[in-house]
Amino acid sequence: MFKLGVIGGGVMAEAIISRLISAKIYQPAEIIISDPQLERRNYLSQQYGVAIADNNKQTTQATAALLLAIKPQIFGAIATELAEAETLSKNTVILSILAGVTLNKLEAAFPHHPVIRIMPNTPATVGAGISAITSGKLVQPSHLDLTRGIFQAVGDVVEVAETLMDAVTGLSGSGPAYVAILIEALADGGVASGLPRPIAAKLALSTVLGTAQLLSESKLHPAELKDRVTSPGGTTIAGVSQLEKAGFRSALIEAVKAATQRSKELGS
Repeated sequence: MFKLGVIGGGVMAEAIISRLISAKIYQPAEIIISDPQLERRNYLSQQYGVAIADNNKQTTQATAALLLAIKPQIFGAIATELAEAETLSKNTVILSILAGVTLNKLEAAFPHHPVIRIMPNTPATVGAGISAITSGKLVQPSHLDLTRGIFQAVGDVVEVAETLMDAVTGLSGSGPAYVAILIEALADGGVASGLPRPIAAKLALSTVLGTAQLLSESKLHPAELKDRVTSPGGTTIAGVSQLEKAGFRSALIEAVKAATQRSKELGS
């Protein structure tokens, strides 16, 4: 018997099922996945031992949860297809990781089902992600527990109001790209200052990783840590001054706001 159905076999879907299986939350035989690409279906089957569906309707055999892991632009077509399925139990919770697709749209497509929106991020692929969840009208505590169990397999989970989901998308959903640019730029700065590329890249990555871990474990405010590193007339304040002149903070703030706005547009 299938407990989890997954529509879409992309990177995030693979991250979720791989961690669920490794954590023994679900057995491979309890998961069924559909994807339009035969090559991708074969890979997921061979790599994880999950069942593969020839079409999306077959995933509705899942009794616990149906995860929508598709592009938001094709949600309408998929919803129409699934509306014709007769095997989807009313007890099955619909889980959506589609950016911008609102609870109203999801509940209109699945009117008799509990629906939960989730916004994970790409560090989920190594179990270090964070997912924000928001619940629809028919969601019960048991549905939330099930959802937390699934997404805690790939990192932390927070609950937010749906009005904040676009902001979550702009910050943590898109944020790994901003951090990747930061690391690349740090490494480029090292190279410009004379470091060999491999050493500069390692220093940049370890600095960001270590700083994040320090902030997490110490509970320091980022500004406090910055002040501790910044001595009077020293090297760090010289670098911070240049970041302020270049509008570093403003650029990041505007990036989050732009991504938030794009998430709203995708859902309109």
